[in-house]
Amino acid sequence: MKAVSAVTRWSDTRALTVAFIWIPSVLWFDTWVNLAGQLVLGVVTWALLFWWLKHESTTVRVQTAVVVILATIIEYVFSGWLGVYVYRLDHVPAYVPPGHGLVYLAALVIGRLPFIQAHARAAVRWTVVLAGAWALWGFLISPRRDVLGLFWYVCLLAFFKWGRSTLLYVGAFITVSYLEILGTSLGVWAWQPVDTIMGWVPMGNPPSIAAGGYGWFDLYATLLAPTIVARWQRWRSPELTQRVDDPFMQDSV
Repeated sequence: MKAVSAVTRWSDTRALTVAFIWIPSVLWFDTWVNLAGQLVLGVVTWALLFWWLKHESTTVRVQTAVVVILATIIEYVFSGWLGVYVYRLDHVPAYVPPGHGLVYLAALVIGRLPFIQAHARAAVRWTVVLAGAWALWGFLISPRRDVLGLFWYVCLLAFFKWGRSTLLYVGAFITVSYLEILGTSLGVWAWQPVDTIMGWVPMGNPPSIAAGGYGWFDLYATLLAPTIVARWQRWRSPELTQRVDDPFMQDSV
């Protein structure tokens, strides 16, 4: 594995610490603020996201933008419209779109930490084992049967098998699980017992392997960003052929 550091002096460890402090902080604040308070949390979260992105490469910035756009669409469709999961004040809070960007960056940073890079195979294997145990618990043992979590576990296995950025999904499992457990425990949002689309799929609160669903955002981000950056560079400097930077310079796991 080849470790990839941030493009400036900004420390990955410091950035990750900020993310893992801000996630529970914003969720705790949400438990008692009103709509105006959520707007303030949204402004602060956007500011934190832009501050972090200043220290990242162009490709990472584009990947984050793709994640934010896709995740925001999903939020308003599956929460705001279909009500598959419902937020405390019955609308998508203002901090959620930029929050998805922070979650993506945190997952990315975990995947490029030197320790994770040095123990990549073990990190993937332990993620598969822990996620599998959680999915089976939700499907077979939990009082609230979780079929969606099991399906998302299969998605996670597919990302590990065929994805080009394996360690990103390790980071996503850690970050998204942390986020979902905190958010549902604090009552910031709640998943319905059964999907509201067909009424066929039982769901946990939260579904056990939400990272398997979130991985689709990561997949599209890593697939689309290089093309977007390359086209932008050709438009800006058509006479130059520039190499698109890749934050996932790694051998296959």
